[in-house]
Amino acid sequence: MCLSACHDNGQAAGDAPVAALTQVDVVIRGGTVYDGSGGDPRQQDVVVSDGRIVALTDDASRHYRARRLLDAKGMVVAPGFIDAHAHPKTYITSPDASVRRNLPWLYQGVTTLMVGVDGDGSPRVAEQRRWFDNHGVGTNLAPYVGFGPVRRAVLREDDRHPDADELQAMRELVANGMCEGAFGFSTGLFYAPQSFADTDEVVALAHEAALRGGIYDTHQRDESSYTLGLLDSTREALEIGRRAGLPVHIAHLKALGVDVQGQAGALVRLIDDARTQGQQVSADQYPWLASGTNLKSALFPLWAQDGGRSALLQRLRDPTLRARIGQQMQDNLRRRGGAESLLLTAAGHPWTGKRLSQVAGEWGIDAVDAAIRIVEGDDRPPGVRSAGSVASFNMAEDDVRLLMRQPWVITSSDGSDGHPRQYATFPKKYVDYVQRDQLLGLGEFIHRSTGLSARLLGLHKRGLLRPGYHADIVVFDPVKYAPRADYLHPQELSLGVQSLLVNGRLAIDQGEATDVLAGKLLHHVPTAGSCP
Repeated sequence: MCLSACHDNGQAAGDAPVAALTQVDVVIRGGTVYDGSGGDPRQQDVVVSDGRIVALTDDASRHYRARRLLDAKGMVVAPGFIDAHAHPKTYITSPDASVRRNLPWLYQGVTTLMVGVDGDGSPRVAEQRRWFDNHGVGTNLAPYVGFGPVRRAVLREDDRHPDADELQAMRELVANGMCEGAFGFSTGLFYAPQSFADTDEVVALAHEAALRGGIYDTHQRDESSYTLGLLDSTREALEIGRRAGLPVHIAHLKALGVDVQGQAGALVRLIDDARTQGQQVSADQYPWLASGTNLKSALFPLWAQDGGRSALLQRLRDPTLRARIGQQMQDNLRRRGGAESLLLTAAGHPWTGKRLSQVAGEWGIDAVDAAIRIVEGDDRPPGVRSAGSVASFNMAEDDVRLLMRQPWVITSSDGSDGHPRQYATFPKKYVDYVQRDQLLGLGEFIHRSTGLSARLLGLHKRGLLRPGYHADIVVFDPVKYAPRADYLHPQELSLGVQSLLVNGRLAIDQGEATDVLAGKLLHHVPTAGSCP
């Protein structure tokens, strides 16, 4: 019963009114918050509603009522990790919605992946966006326009220079992709047919991305001693950025193979000099000593790949050319560290999980002949992982550590099928280089996987825990966060992520993946006036 001295809200006359609590979707309560900036952590609650971060506050219960309350006591709360270079095609284009959740990345705490890397991105970005809007995907994807599809559309697999009309056609493809929301122009100049392009051709196409505010992302022409060599290849990448007028981002920075191990210091000086002169240069790196590639790219000379697979097979049927190819493959095998350094990773083959040296021994033939036999029999359809996929053990730990410490280096997985980096890169970096070696602090590890990545790659309102930012958030156990995948068991999901929000929706809840497909194909806004 309320007497005349009461108001209809139940308060006694003269009392201060009690403000109504604001209804929100999620409150993450009591965690140690690293906001992605590299600053010190704080004990805070994170408030989320309508896919955005509403507030970071000392006590959310004073102002907010949550539809879902997540207890993060003892946990680290951080922006969702950003994978600066990834190959998730097997997962994200699957007809099976459960596969499109992209679990290898979700269980690492990754919420956004840069895709179309190594020059592989389709210029038909709007078409991709419609597909993902209609079908759904578990993580955010940020696309590049790729040099490979652009060059193939005009020049096919041929080793030749474009004429003026062909170059213009390629420029228009890049421009259209940028106008449809690509984040930049990506190349894989190590791979045929992109490797057939000279520097001028790449500059002309990269300039189209520059006009529209994009970056130049490159798997540079040589990370080893195949053609230009590591340092001159890096000089070429820097030249492309200067001449085209856009930031340079070097993918999976490394010194690959016995001829260049130990050159990381010279590589750092080269990039630091460019940055000192005002050029925008950055790189990403994964914490593994084995790269991932395939036997054709690793061992076969480029001239033998001119014209594509059918031309390569025809050359192998010519005894003279086959002998010449084999001779050059021997040198490529040497620079890779020998047949023992190549672990065959493609699933479902008699050689899966074996070193090339072991397979050659079982077959009673030379390692180069074994590689040729695998490539000759690799009649996979387009888009299926090569039967000759390998993990190539060709990096030195000291080089990896030196590059990891540079302030312009961020985290990437280069995650591809058959290599454990697809499932375990971020927790491996945490366990090996934060916990074990203390090469990086926890805040720095998070910064290089979130806020710094978003700034360098052009991801708007992502990578930081700030009001108004998209609610991509990971909650992980700093004791249990760890990799399970290794080279012999590459498809084991990582441990320790308690909760993961993608655009404000729970993709992992209490350590288990949900059925939510909350990811988006992100849209880069082109420079004003640069598109029709």
